[in-house]
Amino acid sequence: MEIQSVGIQDIEIPVRIREKNGGLQNSVAKVALKVSLPGVYSHSSVHTFISVLNKYMDEMSVTIFPELLNQVKKDLCAESARLQMSFPYFIEKKAPVSGTRSLMEYECCFTGEVGTDDDFILTVKVPVTTLCPCSKEISNAGAHNQRAEVTLNVKFKKFIWVEDLIRMIENSASCELWALLKRPDEKYVTEKAYDNPLFVEDVVRKVAVAALDNPQITWFSASVESFESIHKHSAYAYVDSNEIR
Repeated sequence: MEIQSVGIQDIEIPVRIREKNGGLQNSVAKVALKVSLPGVYSHSSVHTFISVLNKYMDEMSVTIFPELLNQVKKDLCAESARLQMSFPYFIEKKAPVSGTRSLMEYECCFTGEVGTDDDFILTVKVPVTTLCPCSKEISNAGAHNQRAEVTLNVKFKKFIWVEDLIRMIENSASCELWALLKRPDEKYVTEKAYDNPLFVEDVVRKVAVAALDNPQITWFSASVESFESIHKHSAYAYVDSNEIR
């Protein structure tokens, strides 16, 4: 019986991710690596997977992926190889008024494939604040706001930094988030969101416009899920650049 693909998944390894400022950030990645093998191949491939991951984990970046995947493909005589690596990425941010420093965590993912379809997708998930325009319009005082999560997947023709995508998304929300705020900062966040009410549809459109304006991005999809504070359900919006008219 021919098996379409074999691999390993949910293996956690320490990795070092290149930062925009030139440094290397230590993180722990959850990895799924698989290959499409010829029907006659019968040897264990686990040793090859682990060996290659160990070789490259000290300096993992989008530029390393093709080399890593091509080595796996060559070592296993595979038709194609695919790697997905998700990891937390931390950026130090200063609170908007007090300047208090804290580390903000973002979920990122590299997905690459060589062989049948040479491809690479960079994914970032960014928590933001949204404030409901309808609630503001009909209320004598206040408006309901909530935390939302924006997921952006991009393909690109030249190198693009995770930090730049995160900044682009945060600029598209009612307000960005910080890990640590003092009272003056809380006032700033509350009032900025109130002055910038946005539906999930508004946020996803703003993200899409920013992505379309980026000359390095060749394709993207963006989604926004708002974890509503006065509803049991979430609000959701999605856009794919291939479907934009």
